[in-house]
Amino acid sequence: MASSGVLIEGLSKRYGDGETAVLALREVNMHVAPGEVVGLVGPSGSGKSTLLKCLGAVIDPSGGRMVLGEDVIFDKRWRVRDLRALRRDKIGFVFQAPYLIPFLDVTDNVALLPMLAGIADREARHRALELLTALDVQHRAKAMPSQLSGGEQQRVAIARGLVNRPPVILADEPTAPLDSVRAMSVIRILNDMAKRFETAVIVVTHDEKIIPTFKRIYHIRDGVTQEEPGEGRVFT
Repeated sequence: MASSGVLIEGLSKRYGDGETAVLALREVNMHVAPGEVVGLVGPSGSGKSTLLKCLGAVIDPSGGRMVLGEDVIFDKRWRVRDLRALRRDKIGFVFQAPYLIPFLDVTDNVALLPMLAGIADREARHRALELLTALDVQHRAKAMPSQLSGGEQQRVAIARGLVNRPPVILADEPTAPLDSVRAMSVIRILNDMAKRFETAVIVVTHDEKIIPTFKRIYHIRDGVTQEEPGEGRVFT
């Protein structure tokens, strides 16, 4: 696994031109090491979603630099040709809702991404089963999404985010719909998986239940980030 994690330097994003231009991101600087989980918090309209979309290669930044693993992916312009492949191979996504494909079983929901990346079906399913085992849902490998509990669905979604072994996982409000016990379970899993696979994880959240678990937190306000130490509270 590449050793650099995630590095963002001077990232900016402007919407529009001239007098109507809006600077959604002004000067964003972040570093997340491999195996580290950090929180990204801020009020509505602060730039969290814009930052996530830039880092996820969904929208174009206006300036700055982004590094994933050992690859410079953006430096004043995109440095990769295929953004779809970048999203598929280098970035794992975990959302509020699992967004599992209802007509595929659990194994194929996880194996689909490596299959699309050209991995042989047998190897892709082997990878999927390894992750499902690590996440303790291997016994549901042949179940359909509708047969899973909410917590099981979220674990499958985390497996899908990890299956292509990306340098970074972007988790967008992954605990928002969950009660305290399930929310803490998801954060515990993300921490365990980050360490096991040397993945840098950024968790965007408003969830007061999980904020004390982060050792480092980036606050974003008016498009500018500020790093603060977190409590790093031990899981109970």
